[in-house]
Amino acid sequence: MVRKPEMILIDVDGTLVDSVPDLAFCVDEMMKQLDMPVRGEASVRDWVGNGVERLTRRALINQLDGEPDDALFEKAYPIFLELYAENTSKRSTLYPGVREGLEYMRSAGYKMGCVTNKAEQFTLPLLGDLGIQSEFEIIICGDTLEEKKPHPLPLLHAAEFFKTTPENALMLGDSVSDVKAARAAGFQIICMSYGYNHGVDIHDSNPDAVIDSMTELQGILD
Repeated sequence: MVRKPEMILIDVDGTLVDSVPDLAFCVDEMMKQLDMPVRGEASVRDWVGNGVERLTRRALINQLDGEPDDALFEKAYPIFLELYAENTSKRSTLYPGVREGLEYMRSAGYKMGCVTNKAEQFTLPLLGDLGIQSEFEIIICGDTLEEKKPHPLPLLHAAEFFKTTPENALMLGDSVSDVKAARAAGFQIICMSYGYNHGVDIHDSNPDAVIDSMTELQGILD
């Protein structure tokens, strides 16, 4: 049972936006420049969710956990950043139901914020290009504060901004990182079934609810 909140905080990648096509393009172009094998969209889909530095490291070693050679990473990371600055939103799209969900939340009078581990230099252009940046009164990025999800600080910072308490706040996310952050902050958490969770079913993380589309929010919250 989800209680009606005052404030709703929404994650970006895997929740609002399918950003993998752009990220996968950048990963594969980076790999080509390094004379290494391309990784493909399916692999990148399992690797995203912890920021582009972590994604770059995973691409270099072709797996979720572990670390690449330092020298290789130092060479690769600037290449990725340059590519992603040029390809932040060219192939990325809003998930079906996102516009309708945002419209419902706005018309119902919820305070709305955005919290992501993506750096501000990529987040703001992405949300702007997709036409949803103005929906949010606050946008907290991976480099806004000294901690990012799964740490509770970004969520608590937003609650303070909106002058609301954690028990009156709801997080909308898609990953175990979102669930951990919400639980640590004392927020309720609803997860999208379609997002990026390193290939693991999000039901296993026991969020308060799992939905297939943001159009289902009204039925849950009303």
